Amino acid sequence: MRAPLVVGNWKMNGSRASVQMLLQAITENEVAGCDVMVCPSFVFLDMAAELVRESSVGISAQNLESHAEGAFTGEISASMLGEFGCSHTLVGHSERRELFGETDEVVTNKFVAAQDGGLTPILCVGESLAEREAGETESVVLRQVSAVVDTVGVEGVGRAIIAYEPVWAIGTGKSATASEAEAVHKLIRNKLTEESEQVGERIRILYGGSVKPENADELFAMENIDGALVGGASLDANSFLAICKAAAK
Repeated sequence: MRAPLVVGNWKMNGSRASVQMLLQAITENEVAGCDVMVCPSFVFLDMAAELVRESSVGISAQNLESHAEGAFTGEISASMLGEFGCSHTLVGHSERRELFGETDEVVTNKFVAAQDGGLTPILCVGESLAEREAGETESVVLRQVSAVVDTVGVEGVGRAIIAYEPVWAIGTGKSATASEAEAVHKLIRNKLTEESEQVGERIRILYGGSVKPENADELFAMENIDGALVGGASLDANSFLAICKAAAK
């Protein structure tokens, strides 16, 4: 049985005051039966880790550098993130791929760096609107997953989390229907199951793409959707907690 997981990706949002208010509300109203994690901006990691210290809420980074150390001004390594309370990190978020030009190779290198540095990667995959309309969803998603599997093996991917996030549904207010999302989640799980039944069965695959309290129940009712990577709704404690409660049902 895969435990549901809801991850709040705050992106480039927040202030010291808002981080304190948000985490206070989340930790004071912890949801039983659902693993919960938040991804603050780098500058708030230390503060966030302290605020959740007495709770079960986890801390994830939004990104990392693929090198362990060196002359990479402005970058942050896996070991640094670990020192500041992170257990996980997003890798290959669609905004990193689209806005910052991260290729499958770059994403794979970051995945490896995360695991080498003691972090659990949350590997983000997904297609653009143009790719979906061209009927390329399956090939794009499988290419992105295979790029990592080919480097670390299926067991390596099995020590991670996958998040399917259709690019056309991020920050647009649109969401894939539950059946559309389920089809891609099943595709990913079947791909991994072909190489390892154990990995295919145990790996958690999250859905990310305008997840809200209004669509959470329908999404989480799907067999292969194990939780959510939540963007905008994670900045509002009531909305985020409602999504967590839906996942825990």
